[in-house]
Amino acid sequence: MAGKVVLVVGGGGREHALCMELKDSSHVGELHCAPGNAGTSFLATNHPITAADVDGLLNLANRVGADLVVAGPEAPLCAALADRLEAIGIPCFGPVAKLANLEGSKLHAKQVMRAANVPTAAFHVLSEGSDIEAALDDFAGNPWVVKRDVLAGGKGVVVTQDRNEARSFIQTSIQTDGQVLLEDFLPGEEASMLVIMDGSGFVCLPASQDHKRAYDGDEGPNTGGMGAYCPAPVVTDAVRQKAIDTIIEPMHEYLLAAETPYRGVLYVGLMIPESGEPNVVEFNVRFGDPECQITLPLLKTDVFEILEAASKDRLAELDVEFHDFFTATVVLAAEGYPASPVKGRLIHGVGQETIQSGDSTAWVNHAGTGFDVQGNLISTGGRGLSCSASGPTLAASVKLAYELIENIELEGSHYRKDIAFRAL
Repeated sequence: MAGKVVLVVGGGGREHALCMELKDSSHVGELHCAPGNAGTSFLATNHPITAADVDGLLNLANRVGADLVVAGPEAPLCAALADRLEAIGIPCFGPVAKLANLEGSKLHAKQVMRAANVPTAAFHVLSEGSDIEAALDDFAGNPWVVKRDVLAGGKGVVVTQDRNEARSFIQTSIQTDGQVLLEDFLPGEEASMLVIMDGSGFVCLPASQDHKRAYDGDEGPNTGGMGAYCPAPVVTDAVRQKAIDTIIEPMHEYLLAAETPYRGVLYVGLMIPESGEPNVVEFNVRFGDPECQITLPLLKTDVFEILEAASKDRLAELDVEFHDFFTATVVLAAEGYPASPVKGRLIHGVGQETIQSGDSTAWVNHAGTGFDVQGNLISTGGRGLSCSASGPTLAASVKLAYELIENIELEGSHYRKDIAFRAL
């Protein structure tokens, strides 16, 4: 029997990680990626169709005879990619548009959390005519957390102790988006839980910790993520169980009531205070990037089997197993990232092979990479690539990831030197 045909949608590090895992599956015979990047071109057939072009993606899925479409980013899901694939009988790993709105609208997500009785920060919804000063007074004494109510590529949040900055961002967001969220500040340490779910059940992947700020010591502007590691020790067994009992179970129950089950991954952004009682910071409806790069390699069970099962409400039939090791990834960002990254520069020192060092393994996840007309590897985005590693200890993984990134040259690039500092 011929292998399955899989289409991965997206062109970042997350999608390269998905392609790496799917290429290793004994079930997959043909792998496609749209639009993909330089890294995916060695694993799959790349197609020059953007993740936002839902019509183009539908035509492609039909043309290649896709048995499964795996949605990487959130935008096509919010634009009804899963709905439209379902209508023509092609399974999709990723929720329908109504459920993807958990990420598409911060306000909707907060309303769902409230309805599902999930712990989260108190909040105000502000729009034209709202009393901004009174709302700021309500949460005075802590930093103000202001969130745009639209998809903003992970950069639509301002956390500030400067009242003027908070007010300005609120006013600008109201003008641009119509409304904005002002939240109470939640103290604690952040972590991410990726939960694969469908109509039959859910599977919690090991918790990870991302590094959002651009520079060492959590300084500088927010980014899409400068590195991550897994598992994150802040999520103890007790915290994990609490998150399952108070957040994930209630959310799964709530989503089961939807007309179409949630079939995909729910990214649960957690804030864990000293009390160990986790709160939800945000929901995303896709694998995190770079969390995906260091979470998928911990799966011992075939990734295709998991994604296909979830797309068909058969997840409960699987006994998902994990490797007992640690992973870390460090992002190499282009000069000027995140504000105005310089693109088109040559990247040197990147190989396709994995590197072994004792019990540890390292590899490169491509993100914003492509080829120039001469076939040279170049940067095409803000986050060019990430260097990932797995090993018997977190320290070993982090060490090897840094050894790999130190051998890569991209003029003007920068990376954080303190990934996993909270755990080491």
